[in-house]
Amino acid sequence: MSTIFDDATELARRFTSGDERALAEIYGQWSSLVYSLAVRSLGDATDAEDVTQKVFVAAWQGRERFDPARASLSAWLVGITRNTIADTHQARSRERSITEQVASITGEELAPAPEADLADRLLIADEMARLDPLPRAVVRLAFFDDLTHFQIAERLGIPVGTVKSHIRRSLTKLRGRLEVSHGAH
Repeated sequence: MSTIFDDATELARRFTSGDERALAEIYGQWSSLVYSLAVRSLGDATDAEDVTQKVFVAAWQGRERFDPARASLSAWLVGITRNTIADTHQARSRERSITEQVASITGEELAPAPEADLADRLLIADEMARLDPLPRAVVRLAFFDDLTHFQIAERLGIPVGTVKSHIRRSLTKLRGRLEVSHGAH
């Protein structure tokens, strides 16, 4: 028993001192627990994977705050996991609210430009549907409703910088997905 305690203490010491191998060991020991907690609460494997990544990034960035006298490393990670899961639930709630606002404002579904051929329109619609609700709404308002960044920010109640970021990230995702899709044909 003493060896296990000594090993855990040494691992915690290495981790808090910035040893990346210790982080890898901790990830190997505890990532399945973090993932299981997240997937049970969120019901979505992709969100659970995101939570798992965020938990270990947060743990690494906040490793100086870990105090082995107050909690075990696993308990500390579970605490970070619970907070990250709660944040994800809140983000989902905000996205649902914004999506409902956008739907009530526009009252229409995505309709790509009529001059695109049917295959391209279906491909674009499918790729747009894969975007999260808020980025999808921002892109739709920018390109299909032809609104300015400022108009979108006002309509959705978000900062202009956030609008620009969503457009930039969404276009990068869409371009990457469309390049892969066209490359496959």
